[in-house]
Amino acid sequence: MAVLAPATSIPRPFEQASAIKPAEVHDPPPRPAAAPLTRETIASPVDKIRWRHSRALGLPWRGRLVAGVRVPAAGARFFTWDPVQRRSPNRAWRRVGSDRLVRTLMRVLDEFAAAHPRAPRIGIGDLSRPGGGDFGVRYGLPGHASHQNGLDADLYYPRLDRWERPPRAVAQIDRTLAQDLVDRFVRAGARYVFVGPSTGLTGPPAVVQPLAHHDNHLHVRLR
Repeated sequence: MAVLAPATSIPRPFEQASAIKPAEVHDPPPRPAAAPLTRETIASPVDKIRWRHSRALGLPWRGRLVAGVRVPAAGARFFTWDPVQRRSPNRAWRRVGSDRLVRTLMRVLDEFAAAHPRAPRIGIGDLSRPGGGDFGVRYGLPGHASHQNGLDADLYYPRLDRWERPPRAVAQIDRTLAQDLVDRFVRAGARYVFVGPSTGLTGPPAVVQPLAHHDNHLHVRLR
């Protein structure tokens, strides 16, 4: 699909979503009710994060990333999802962001889990590739027009049935939890939070903006 240049004065490139074909997806049994999170579980993801100072260069749709930080495959408050292979965890080279992006994700998800201890874990999708740069269709359909400099991340809306996979329809989204997640990223200083036009999710119009193909995930971009 061709990518159209933004028409507004504020650059806002379009990207294709990680659409899921219902006929190809078989939902697993639901997870049991989550146990209350403790300081130990929140602080101990499956993989340890190797922190280092990153540099996000250029633009989200024409940039690169220096010294990126990899999001763990899973943790007490999140899982990762590969939108191309449609399985968890996401491949390691698809979940690299700037240190500021990864710290923001971990902090927001910590706070979300503490506020909603019975909620399902949040699914994290693609961030950037190591080194950033093109993340288009040659890296798997549908590809991204942005996600090039470590400042973008996709997160899947929590489902009402608590299954840990992207919702296949808007009716499966827990809108109360999804709206809370959007609000937390707004308070965390996101430049944009793109949401699906059919989700009913709202926020400050300059930040929370509906974007086609985002009915199963939100797209956070830092400044």
